[in-house]
Amino acid sequence: MKKIQLEILGLSSSQSQSGSFALILGEKTGNRRLPIIIGMFEAQSIAIQIEKINPNRPLTHDLFKSFAEQVHVVVLEVLISDLKEGVFYSKIVCSDGATTFELDSRPSDAIAIGLRFGVPIFTVESVLSEAGIILSDLDENADEDTDDEDDDDDDTPSGDPATPQVEQREPSGQVSLDELTKMLAQALEKEDYEKAAKIRDELNKRNG
Repeated sequence: MKKIQLEILGLSSSQSQSGSFALILGEKTGNRRLPIIIGMFEAQSIAIQIEKINPNRPLTHDLFKSFAEQVHVVVLEVLISDLKEGVFYSKIVCSDGATTFELDSRPSDAIAIGLRFGVPIFTVESVLSEAGIILSDLDENADEDTDDEDDDDDDTPSGDPATPQVEQREPSGQVSLDELTKMLAQALEKEDYEKAAKIRDELNKRNG
């Protein structure tokens, strides 16, 4: 079974399913994109890790990493292994140093955990052939929606093929740097990580 490595290209609010997010994965050595609809919590957990934000309290995926380290288990890779009836399935490949084993997982959880271990994300040709979008198709289908209706917590093919970007730039450009810094601290204290990411983006933009 030939594995195809993927990379995270973007995360944005889904235009087709309210309260959900579109996670866009891209073929590392090709032009196919794999959009997956994920839930709000998983999107937040992935965004926090991408933005390198340290939450005041560990999220579930942080807890998984801490527990794994305590029992001397490491994650080797994440594999999006199958697509059945419109739902993605994945495996977290782990090792305790003596044996290698796999844990079944939703792709959103697997990717959130994989990011914390800094491991590669893979899929297989059958999944990419069925659910992948060729880069040149993105502009042609930008305004089209699919008829898929799935729960927010299911990892499903995205009906939002528009070019993905992490939403940002919420704070006004008129707010001072000191105020932005205070707002960032307040957002972290309230565990509003989505807002914290936007504020940090604005700080980074102003600091060049």
